[in-house]
Amino acid sequence: MFIMDYTEGQGWHDARIVPYQPITLDPASMIFHYGQSVFEGLKAYVTKKEQVLLFRPDENFKRLNKSNDRLCIPHVDEDLALEALKQLIKIDREWIPTAEGTSLYIRPFVIATEPYLGVAPSDRYQFIIILSPVGSYYKEGIAPVKIAVESEFVRAVAGGTGTAKTGGNYASSLKAQQLSDSKGYSQVLWLDGVERKYIEEVGSMNIFFKIDGEVVTPSVNGSILEGITRKSIIELLKHWDMPVTERRISMEEIKQAYSEGKLEEAFGTGTAAVISPIGELFWNNEKMVINGGNTGEVSQKLYDTLTGIQNGTVEDPFGWAVEVE
Repeated sequence: MFIMDYTEGQGWHDARIVPYQPITLDPASMIFHYGQSVFEGLKAYVTKKEQVLLFRPDENFKRLNKSNDRLCIPHVDEDLALEALKQLIKIDREWIPTAEGTSLYIRPFVIATEPYLGVAPSDRYQFIIILSPVGSYYKEGIAPVKIAVESEFVRAVAGGTGTAKTGGNYASSLKAQQLSDSKGYSQVLWLDGVERKYIEEVGSMNIFFKIDGEVVTPSVNGSILEGITRKSIIELLKHWDMPVTERRISMEEIKQAYSEGKLEEAFGTGTAAVISPIGELFWNNEKMVINGGNTGEVSQKLYDTLTGIQNGTVEDPFGWAVEVE
């Protein structure tokens, strides 16, 4: 694991790679009481030529600093963070699984460590990177999921922490996720926190819809996480000259498109699954079965292309794959 400390007046210091181990913190450390923390998630892949590739890691560290800024955490040197990650992966290279669909999950995070009980930004932090081998998200091929639209609870509002990747956002989503699970739905689709009508994102994914030949996704509005997979999908669709639009989308619009037979596909995007086709939406006690509950053509093409770029089997015209040399 990689660790680097921050002390006010000294800045970030004592960067080091040590064996994976527990960390010791004072019970009054501010992370436990005031939730000052941010994190990222990305993966490393081994190609058939035994290269180790990272997918757009610069975007992850750029977003980490955006989250840091929102949580009053000092910025991390993005170049240093990427070099530290590469060095860590070189040491733990043998932990990267090689079976199809597998990868090494990478979790960079920052926590407030000052022992102080008082609502204020900490003056001490630790930046840590840990790694874990992960299996294939789809063990039997890419498969559609069932999503329930959340109407009672709220994830975030503009001006809050919705655009930051901070633990509190996920803690506040657990209740709705638990209730959704009990009804047989794998994830929750969040609506805006003010009018409760505009689509925002799924619990761990951004969301896209293909309506009458056009792919649409909610625009970044101050409460939606700016997903790196989301960004890549938009750029890929534009590269293919496929109509793609970022704008506000209401559930009423989705319902109308479904009723008129124009809702052709829906899918989520994120680091874990890359593309997660949505086979069913549940809203206002009504089930909307999309594309017969099957994976759509665009969803499949995006999944094949993006995973191919990630594992080195598909040409990368964008320079997204970064080799760990």
